[in-house]
Amino acid sequence: MRRFIIGLSVLLLVVPAAAYEPLVDKKVFEMPSYTTMGGSTIKNVKVGWEAYGSLTQSKDNVILICHYFSGNSHAAGKYTAEDKRPGYWDAVIGSGKPIDTDKFYVISVDSLVNLGTGNPKVITTGPASINPETGKPYAMTFPIVTIRDFVNVQKALLDSLGVKKLHAVMGASMGALQTYEWASAYPDMVLRAVPVIGSGWTNGHLIGWLNIWAAPILLDPNWNGGNYYGKQPPLQGLAEALKIVTLHAQHWEWANGVFGRTWAAEGKDPLASFDNKYKIETVLDGAGAARAKSSDANHFLYLVKANQLFIAGHGKSIIEGLQRIDAPTLIIHTDEDLIFFPEAVIETAALIGSDGTPVEIVELQGTRGHLDGVLSIKQAGDKIKAFLEK
Repeated sequence: MRRFIIGLSVLLLVVPAAAYEPLVDKKVFEMPSYTTMGGSTIKNVKVGWEAYGSLTQSKDNVILICHYFSGNSHAAGKYTAEDKRPGYWDAVIGSGKPIDTDKFYVISVDSLVNLGTGNPKVITTGPASINPETGKPYAMTFPIVTIRDFVNVQKALLDSLGVKKLHAVMGASMGALQTYEWASAYPDMVLRAVPVIGSGWTNGHLIGWLNIWAAPILLDPNWNGGNYYGKQPPLQGLAEALKIVTLHAQHWEWANGVFGRTWAAEGKDPLASFDNKYKIETVLDGAGAARAKSSDANHFLYLVKANQLFIAGHGKSIIEGLQRIDAPTLIIHTDEDLIFFPEAVIETAALIGSDGTPVEIVELQGTRGHLDGVLSIKQAGDKIKAFLEK
């Protein structure tokens, strides 16, 4: 049971262990200012990043990995030998693995408004950051940012390294959205695209679900319109929000197979008291509460908004944005995804390929729903390897 609880969601991930490469070094990229797609200027932007492998002299072997909603740049390897778990895609990134660090220089970047502000290894600028104009946290005065803004900050980092071409851009979930955006916004720079468990736009159903994800935060009185820094943060609302994300990212087959109707405690019948719960309830409660301690509620809300706003090509029509993608595209998804439904993924593939762009679809097997795009990515390892070598 414990291994299921630890691997519960995009919030608490376990990836199969492997032989580890040299320890990962966390780096910081800084920009004096950045102007958002909405026209606002953010000063003193900082994001963390890490890399695996070596950059060639010609700087033509770069693969960019974009992370998911509640994730960060730690895609592979370990920071210290004592770390309990490696990065979330360690199963496919490393020496001799499908994304082979003997050949490629693999870069991953913490997004703007990254959720994990309480994680010392996460470096990000967002609502919890100090506004240099006021000397106080931005809170909800921080500008609204989009998936394109995440991409543009990543591009600024790559520009600073002298990287002009990307061998590939890859990512799961929100990372898939960034992958589509990269390929649409900078088609001359992206040579291959590998979006995983994501479609080329956020549809109305998911916009509604994202609203539900955010609702518990807004209802927590400690949220106080976002002005809680230096006060009691809205941990209860944030924990409930993360609990919703946790279950939404799973599939009912997993929930029924692992927990079913098992009581949380033997002899404590849920019929007898509201204090008596089912096992799945207590596990979800624990997962949400644990992650809330290292996360920021306002950052969660900004991530929700960025995902709601997404259309590949930023603001263009769905068709136009996806047809701007010229890079050969390998789309990896699962038929049991309850966040990005397979129909939308298949339509995305059709639109990208409608003008002749090569598109291939790979379907993962499993019972974890959306989360199989992280936990089961090794299934697609051979396809990824072959695609990168074309």
